[in-house]
Amino acid sequence: MDISVVVPLIDERESLPELVRRLHVVLGGMGVLYEVLLIDDGSRDGSWEEIERLHALDARVKGIRLGRNYGKSPALNEGFRAATGRVVITMDADLQDDPDELPELFRMITVEGYDLVSGWKKKRFDPLTKTIPTKLFNATTRWASGVSLHDFNCGLKAYRKEVVKSIEVYGEMHRYIPFIAKKEGFHRIGEKVVLHHARKYGKTKFGFSRFINGFLDLLTITFVFRFGKKPMHFFGAMGTLMFFLGTLAIGWLLGEKLWHIYHQERARLVADNPIFFIALTIMIIGSQLFLAGFVAELVARNSPERNAYRVDQRLGF
Repeated sequence: MDISVVVPLIDERESLPELVRRLHVVLGGMGVLYEVLLIDDGSRDGSWEEIERLHALDARVKGIRLGRNYGKSPALNEGFRAATGRVVITMDADLQDDPDELPELFRMITVEGYDLVSGWKKKRFDPLTKTIPTKLFNATTRWASGVSLHDFNCGLKAYRKEVVKSIEVYGEMHRYIPFIAKKEGFHRIGEKVVLHHARKYGKTKFGFSRFINGFLDLLTITFVFRFGKKPMHFFGAMGTLMFFLGTLAIGWLLGEKLWHIYHQERARLVADNPIFFIALTIMIIGSQLFLAGFVAELVARNSPERNAYRVDQRLGF
């Protein structure tokens, strides 16, 4: 199989016939073996019945129906698991992504040797309430991830098969697939300006909560990749620092008390100084962080994936 097109969707019944027809035209013109995987993420508008009809017309159209609406990331993850093509291309089902972009994306993976190519909707047909937050989101993600892409959230992406089989996508992590791929050792990440069309049917599934969830997921993924297998390095360092600062503050208060006593001056009680309680609180929090690090280490050591590493090749085994 040359190409697997993975299309996550929810309530896109009206768009599916035109999307699949255009994919057949483009992919058929490329002369490649292909499959179209339509992942129904709990649609309630008859999308699954439309997928069944399209499959009956052409067996290269395949479908996966999730039991309820889990989100785009779980839908993509199921599509990645089922894909058999040596190049996997993802796109949205709302006809805003152009199937005519597929041949160039395929060429960039197979000829230019990219591991992943992400689309860039340089000219968008979306309202300002969506485009402005998107620009802020992309700028923040570029800074945090070190991946120089203009449009992390573009649904039109192409991957080598090895990439999608090596990563796991959950929560709202689909926005950070380039970041995840980079952390897994796939550094050849490219970008292509792609056409973006106005929505033809239905309404957008966009909501402002996506950006809040996206920001929290960015923090999560950064932490997991840096400290997932060595949590004590984070909790222990933070706990030690806070305990040390609290100890310094207590030492300073006791030193001040002794200095007044030495000079036979009246000194107020250490407990009357608010710094004492601040220092005590810092020391307690530091101790808790340290204990959290120990507990996290025990969990990590008992995880079945503690020694799960990606191995590309073996020689002599």
